Amino acid sequence: MGQAKANTEDYLRMYTQMVRIRAFEDNANQLYLSAKMPGLTHMYSGQEAVAVGICEALEDDDRITSTHRGHGHCVAKGAEFKQMFCELLGKAEGYCRGKGGSMHIADQDHGNLGANAIVGGSMGIATGAALTAKLQGTGRVAVCFFGDGATAQGLWYEVMNMAALWKLPVIYACENNGYSEYTKTEEIAAGSITARAEAFGIESFEVDGQDVLAVNDLTQKLVARCRKGEGPFFMNLKTYRYHGHHVGDINRDYYRAKDEEAEWKTLRDPIVNFGKWLEEQRIVTADELVGINDTVRKEAEEAVAYAEKAAYPDASEVDMHVYAGVPHALSA
Repeated sequence: MGQAKANTEDYLRMYTQMVRIRAFEDNANQLYLSAKMPGLTHMYSGQEAVAVGICEALEDDDRITSTHRGHGHCVAKGAEFKQMFCELLGKAEGYCRGKGGSMHIADQDHGNLGANAIVGGSMGIATGAALTAKLQGTGRVAVCFFGDGATAQGLWYEVMNMAALWKLPVIYACENNGYSEYTKTEEIAAGSITARAEAFGIESFEVDGQDVLAVNDLTQKLVARCRKGEGPFFMNLKTYRYHGHHVGDINRDYYRAKDEEAEWKTLRDPIVNFGKWLEEQRIVTADELVGINDTVRKEAEEAVAYAEKAAYPDASEVDMHVYAGVPHALSA
């Protein structure tokens, strides 16, 4: 395991946050399979160490932008289960009053500027947040999460050029899970992904995205440098998604081998491996880890039950929040 600057409380919080993400995704998957949740969703299971390792290095008012596979980022940045499940089920108590759903969930109070269904769509938003931080002198840092497939988007090169020229406090975090939807990354990305960022003079790093301590240690260092005006930075985080591209992508044999999935799940699971490390360091016992898992699982199940009974927004809200500063513009 990598070595993050943390104490026992920090370690247990990181473990708990990864377990919370896994529990949320397990329940979200069941909601879809039982036809209780509208639309598609994209599971984050397997990539928990990336979201937690990065977000634990940020302050509450630092900004993040997310992707279509964004539940993990939302949880890691401080979101609560009840509001998240309400959002997925289209309920009024959701973070976006049920109007965003899985791929557009946001939590402004904790600096999460939102998930984005457009591949690479949040890159400009994160860079804009970093520009705002620099111009206003807030000291905030922005982190832009995106997948390896998004490195093919032209927007990424435009914003990296701007960020490098203006030395913006932004970290571009590539969650490289090896696949761009149904195609291996090596088949769609020529050359080195890190070299693409380096071409703009941006310092780039590769890190094991399954090692929460390694991710956290690197992020802490880069965040501190961003606050001193030394950004931007690029991180290539090697990770793996346990599910298909989306919840309906069940038969993956035609593009991904079962033994590959099994190897990542049995040997490189970020939660299991971190739990073993915590035991080895005598920070926690096996029974205490079971207790954490049981507590989180119960919390998630109770949140689902709460969300299922929660009210839908009133039909009068259909045009609310569509235009900034112009409530109910369509009815005028």
